[in-house]
Amino acid sequence: MKKFLDDIKKDVKFKTAGPGKKLTEDSSSRPHVVQSSSKQQQHRSRPTEGAQRAGAAALARIDQHQKPKGYTSQDVIRNQVKRELEAEAEATAATHESCTVPVKDAVSHSVPGIYFTCPLTGSMLTKIEREPCIKEAILMKFAEDPVEASIMMIHTFNKDQEKVKGAVDIISKYIDNICKNPTEEKYRKIKVSNKIFQERVSCVEGCLEYLQALGFERTMLPIDGQDDGEEFLRLAEQDVSSLEQLEEKRDQLKKGEPVRAQLDRQPQAFRPSSNATHFDLPIDFYNLTLEDLKREQQLKSEIVERNAMLRTKAMREREEQRERRKYNYTLLRVRLPDGVLLQGTFLARERVAALYQFVRQSLVDGWQPFELVVPGGRKLKEDEDVPLNECNLVPSAVVTLSWDEAVLADIAAAGRQRTSVLNPDLLENIQTLS
Repeated sequence: MKKFLDDIKKDVKFKTAGPGKKLTEDSSSRPHVVQSSSKQQQHRSRPTEGAQRAGAAALARIDQHQKPKGYTSQDVIRNQVKRELEAEAEATAATHESCTVPVKDAVSHSVPGIYFTCPLTGSMLTKIEREPCIKEAILMKFAEDPVEASIMMIHTFNKDQEKVKGAVDIISKYIDNICKNPTEEKYRKIKVSNKIFQERVSCVEGCLEYLQALGFERTMLPIDGQDDGEEFLRLAEQDVSSLEQLEEKRDQLKKGEPVRAQLDRQPQAFRPSSNATHFDLPIDFYNLTLEDLKREQQLKSEIVERNAMLRTKAMREREEQRERRKYNYTLLRVRLPDGVLLQGTFLARERVAALYQFVRQSLVDGWQPFELVVPGGRKLKEDEDVPLNECNLVPSAVVTLSWDEAVLADIAAAGRQRTSVLNPDLLENIQTLS
């Protein structure tokens, strides 16, 4: 038993004695391993790439708090644009005319309002009165000339001009067939229930009246195979002279035009005044309601900031077009060489030629060549097919008239002296701008 216990002790000592070594091995050749203690400083490894990026970002944030923000090239451009637009707005306000937004209770305006003249009666009409008064005048004309009145009715009462053209073409075809075949009755009668007649002729106001004015009469005619007859428009057989008149009335129908109330220019002369560029327009000049105008006025404070944005040329042009569409009319003043002002009202979409014509009709010597110069120095050409609103002449503007220098020299050489430029009827009612 004692020997057994001694063997166990030896075995334990052998296992705990550590690694062994060969008897032939030199102990001095083995490296001396030193166990590091917990108190000894440990070696630090290099930070990873992600840790380096995070550290750089943290340093950048700290540096941003410590240093003031620098301006980028976009900031410099935006600020420069804003300064230029503000300077341009101030210059425009100083040189161009000012136009106050009309208010509901305004008492005094640069012009009383927008008025029209009925071409049939010559009466003065407001915008609301135009359509009913013209319709009444056309209907009253039936007693005088039913053919002309019905043609006016066709071209004026119907808004869809494509339908009008279709109806006119069909009626013209009726007349052509009658004139080519005057003895054949089938061409001188129109079945009222005919689908084409119902959908393209009778539905257009004035067509039935026109056919009746030509001589067509409503009548019931028998139909083969039917007990009851059907309604027709029938024209009696025509002689040669009547056929010629029928062709003339057909041509008259084709050349018909809508009867439109004409804008009253309301020409007015003013004495020379420093208030020439001041306009106070009634709400009729605007294509906006009073609420829209108030909203526009509230948004004016944001214009400079909005314009400071970098915009393309196309964006600016679209915005300018939207601005021009706000106005239906424009009030223009022409400054004559003697300082007298000639004022007139125009449609915003009228051409430059209309302005030249208005000025010529107002002058004593309308034949004398002249030029009209808009603010900024650009000359308007009389044959220029451009609307007034695209010339930036809405909703109001002052243009300057200048005579042809060569013609003036010829007049002076002839010894002719002009006492006044405008027609006497305008000078009789000349006023002073307040």
